[in-house]
Amino acid sequence: MKAANYNEFGGSEVVKISEVDLPELKEGEVLIKIKAAGVNPVDAVIREGQYKDMMRHNFPIIPGWDMAGIVEERGHAARRFEVGDEVYAYARRPEIQWGTFAEYMVIPESYLASRPKSISWEEAAGIPLAGLTAYQSLYVAGNLKEGQKVLILGASGGVGSFAIQLAKVRGAEVLSVASEKNHHYMKSLGADHTIDYKNNDIGTAAKEIAPEGVDLIFDCTSGESLMQSIKALKPSGKLVSILNQGEEIDDEIDFQFVFVEPNSKQLDHYRQLVEEGKITVEVSKVFSIQEAPDALKQIQTLHTTGKIVIAPQTN
Repeated sequence: MKAANYNEFGGSEVVKISEVDLPELKEGEVLIKIKAAGVNPVDAVIREGQYKDMMRHNFPIIPGWDMAGIVEERGHAARRFEVGDEVYAYARRPEIQWGTFAEYMVIPESYLASRPKSISWEEAAGIPLAGLTAYQSLYVAGNLKEGQKVLILGASGGVGSFAIQLAKVRGAEVLSVASEKNHHYMKSLGADHTIDYKNNDIGTAAKEIAPEGVDLIFDCTSGESLMQSIKALKPSGKLVSILNQGEEIDDEIDFQFVFVEPNSKQLDHYRQLVEEGKITVEVSKVFSIQEAPDALKQIQTLHTTGKIVIAPQTN
């Protein structure tokens, strides 16, 4: 199969496109023909070797943890799906090697959920990692409830875009933070209030909107934006971050770091929400597999609106 891959850590220049052998199909696994693969900032982080002490890496590495595709073949006892079924998955394995920037992949069937049929392959592939990150941060770690106020930092990116919509599904009031050029986009997703981080102290601006403070801060950016925002958190509030692991966070704050986990049941809930029209996916650009190094370079800017996607299959 054709795949993007690299044999050493480094910048986008280490990524090459070549023919690689498929792994053996084992018990409980399925072969997926990948129609589209989502691109996420973590893909570039892994390529640079920043996770090498946290997770096992086996070269050559095919990047990518998001995918939507078709079941092509089933291993022994893999019978949840039929050959030809359309599925999607957050495909992070315990060891980093076999990713989604390829024409095919072998994956345990337990990772899979039926994909939303009301949207394109590219849109479906943009959901799993970012969508599950927002879901597990707001609904599980944050325990967001109807009527609460949530402040979302980095709300125009892939994770933030889903977070706005999930918060509105839950009936929360959303204060969204991003540069002014993305305010219309965030409003279109359902944000009740927008804050420009470039021209405001985020915490002060949030307190002007919600003088009593917010119930939940969801941090997708960390850094100075996070530090500014903390003053807007209620004493009883919760702070959830996907980047900060507790550095410089006061011990008195109810804080939780979230590292997203595969969850096919939550993906099935996403499918329902998408098909009910409650969640939309913004795909800003689709790259070919030959353009995978460029896609990784783009996602590393951290200024991508919505999602970018790689489409390995030309038919």
